Amino acid sequence: MRISIWPGAAQPWTDVLEVSRHAADTGWHGVWIADHFMPNAGAGFDPHHPVLEAGSLVAALGAAVPRVRIGTLVYGNTYRHPAVLANMAATADQISGGRFTLGVGAGWQINEHAQYGLELPPTKQLIDRFVEALQVLRGLLRDPETTFDGTHYQLTDAVCEPKPVQDPLPILIGAKGEKRMLRVVAEHADMWNAWGTPDLIAHKSAVLDRHCADVGRDPASIQRTAQATTVVDGPLPEGLSTPVIGGSPAKLADTIAEYRAIGLDELIIPDGRLGATVAEKRKAMDVILGLAAH
Repeated sequence: MRISIWPGAAQPWTDVLEVSRHAADTGWHGVWIADHFMPNAGAGFDPHHPVLEAGSLVAALGAAVPRVRIGTLVYGNTYRHPAVLANMAATADQISGGRFTLGVGAGWQINEHAQYGLELPPTKQLIDRFVEALQVLRGLLRDPETTFDGTHYQLTDAVCEPKPVQDPLPILIGAKGEKRMLRVVAEHADMWNAWGTPDLIAHKSAVLDRHCADVGRDPASIQRTAQATTVVDGPLPEGLSTPVIGGSPAKLADTIAEYRAIGLDELIIPDGRLGATVAEKRKAMDVILGLAAH
């Protein structure tokens, strides 16, 4: 099972860079970046706290940090036309020398859409739009020309050059909805991502397997990735909207073993609870990597 780090974009660029370089220097598999413009007001965070933009971050990391995979967790489809995003992804892959993973999702954060005047449609339309975007992305990233006549997107003999270094560039879909979104994963994704403790991820993964059977897809062809708020040594925070793991190195080691046992391909560790300083985060990262090695 691979272990990757998720530096929060609501910290200075120098901190993101140092955490990412430490990951590259010490054997972590990848670095993931979330796509948000501001904290989620609905979760009680200060909406004025600075947040770095994801596309700029992954391109910068691709140039400044060697070896590790770099990906988005995940680009919100409502924020950019998929043709624009395809060109961004191809460029990030070129800059990184073929190390980029394009993580995408349907979009959801209300305050970002409200402040920027971006449409956040009802769920059915949101997913319909996302499915069309996935077809546009795949066409532009993999075919010489793309013509697409959808309800939400229309392209005519569209090109995206240069193509990514990777052929194909992997597309990850972030999804948790069991009825429709996991079916979208079965139909369109190379990789799947969700928040969850091992028991929840095992359940969702089984649902994904059933959707794969329905659409005639080998479930082993979709890599499974997951994350949870991680505490190496200390009290677990209460009242979070995300799942939490750890509390002590022994408990964290047991949970890492559980993720491995359910067949998870990649465990992603958010750095938000690993320490207040970069030095503290580096120390916690070293402990996590040691636990994962056993």
